[in-house]
Amino acid sequence: MRIGELAERAGTSTRTLRYYESRGLLPARRDGNGYRTYDEEDLRLLRQIRTLQDFGFDLEETRPFVECLRAGHPSGDSCPASLAVYRRKLTELDGLIGRLGEVRDQVASQLAEAEAEAEAEAETAGPRCEMTG
Repeated sequence: MRIGELAERAGTSTRTLRYYESRGLLPARRDGNGYRTYDEEDLRLLRQIRTLQDFGFDLEETRPFVECLRAGHPSGDSCPASLAVYRRKLTELDGLIGRLGEVRDQVASQLAEAEAEAEAEAETAGPRCEMTG
């Protein structure tokens, strides 16, 4: 298939495919007319890359998975290098979750203080009179 068809089937743009090619993640095969040509295996590679990116992996982190598929493994996450990337990503996510928990606690504390101050201010202000015209 040509680059336009691959892009359509993968749900991406031809520009993205050319970028992946320049990064060595997608093979750069050309036919006799100089057109880029791709096959179902390339679509499989792209789907692996896209899935991982949807999970928050950066492009370089997808490389071990692509290489695993290219080596003939049935899935991109069945190689030791892929498993190592998963482990690193989980550690990174755990750190982010921990930090988000800390930030949430700080925001909750600030809200509680602000509400207490507003309540105290309302109690000491007394009744308000409004002039009508």
